[in-house]
Amino acid sequence: MTFSPAEADKILADNFAPWVLALGLSVQEAGDRHAVLRLPWSDTLARDGGGLSGQALMAAADTATVIAISAARGAYGPMTTVQQSTSFQRPVVGADVLIHVRITKLGKRMAFADVTMTPEGAQEPSATASTVYALLG
Repeated sequence: MTFSPAEADKILADNFAPWVLALGLSVQEAGDRHAVLRLPWSDTLARDGGGLSGQALMAAADTATVIAISAARGAYGPMTTVQQSTSFQRPVVGADVLIHVRITKLGKRMAFADVTMTPEGAQEPSATASTVYALLG
């Protein structure tokens, strides 16, 4: 299934905590087994030294995975993170981050995904993650 960015943004608005919404994530695309979200650069998300905080990237990866799973299932449904492993490879400074999620397995009760987080305009990712979700409904 493919959601329009507006439909996927509504999933964000209707189902996530205010602090997640404060990240400013926006859906660029949401297709059959993938999603792309934008995390806009913000000085409020930077840590000492000026790099984007790892916590912001991890929350963005987690949130983007929910959108990708929802698109793959055709609708949002209750789910919970079982595992997320994130590797940080280089800092993000002064750039939006594009979060690409690819669903690698979608079962009846579990979903698995790979996430790549790349600063806009960069060739190499700043971080990658693998996620596992329990599908509750």
